[in-house]
Amino acid sequence: MKTDAIFYELIRELPQVFFELIGKPEKNTEIYEFTTPKIKQKYFRLNGFFSTIAGFENEPLYFVELQTYKDEEFYERLFSEIFFHFSQYKPANSEWYAIVIYDRRINEILPHPRYQFLIEHHLRRIYLNELSSETNNSIAIGITKLFGETLRTTPAIAKKLISQARQELTDENLRLKVLDFIQIVVVYRFPDMTLEEIETMLNLGEDIEKTAFYQSILKKTKLEVIPMLLKAGLTIQEIAKHLKIDVEEVREIAEEQ
Repeated sequence: MKTDAIFYELIRELPQVFFELIGKPEKNTEIYEFTTPKIKQKYFRLNGFFSTIAGFENEPLYFVELQTYKDEEFYERLFSEIFFHFSQYKPANSEWYAIVIYDRRINEILPHPRYQFLIEHHLRRIYLNELSSETNNSIAIGITKLFGETLRTTPAIAKKLISQARQELTDENLRLKVLDFIQIVVVYRFPDMTLEEIETMLNLGEDIEKTAFYQSILKKTKLEVIPMLLKAGLTIQEIAKHLKIDVEEVREIAEEQ
């Protein structure tokens, strides 16, 4: 999974992370929907877009882009996508902002002066590696900063966030979502490490077994052993019971054999 895909999934699942990142933690996230709409002209696609639900058109729209490499045409493409979106979908909202999140400032190629009005009124840039740990000590900011950390600093920052989540987040579902994304980012950053090594490095303990990422890996492993169990003579029902998965999932794999 690419870094940007992980980031957009993070703010889809935990939109409060995005609004805290842009300095609006008080924003009611329930009035927004996060999508990645396609735009017919030139086959553009907006990577991240917070639109308001019906009745809240007085609130601004937010176009979100994570940028981790240099691109000379980035701003031309971004503004084109936004205005094509307006042309195609015609949202009622009059206020809008383009939020560009860089892992580090060095990856930005400054926009041409012809876009000065848009830059002054509609563009906001955030540089993850420049966010102050002292003034932004929240878990939300900490998670986004992980995307801009070096390999050397990532483990320590991740362990600190895990400890902070365990102490501050009383809602189990929210805590597990946060732990899940921390784990996914670390796994992506250290692709040569096994899940067991990641677990040891981060000291996740029993929490790791409850995260969605761990459960997906566990299920994939279970599905991979089904052909072997079928050859050993176990019935579909026996396999489903033994692996604690749905009978239909076992049957689908059996029919492919």
